[in-house]
Amino acid sequence: MKATKIIGIVLIALSIYLGYLGINKVSNNTSEINFLGIEIDASNESGQNQGFIFLGLAGVLLLGGVYTVKK
Repeated sequence: MKATKIIGIVLIALSIYLGYLGINKVSNNTSEINFLGIEIDASNESGQNQGFIFLGLAGVLLLGGVYTVKK
């Protein structure tokens, strides 16, 4: 197995891990409460932004990994 394929597989695995972390971070920092017909949003914006950054990095790493494996 060539080194480029190993690097590509590692990038894909890392992207899956970062995607998992990003999804968990976004879902843990998002909450809504319905109280007497009033919807209260108790979200943590900075935590959500970190989650979206993780998801973006995961996408970039996934594309790089797929490109490296196919090369």
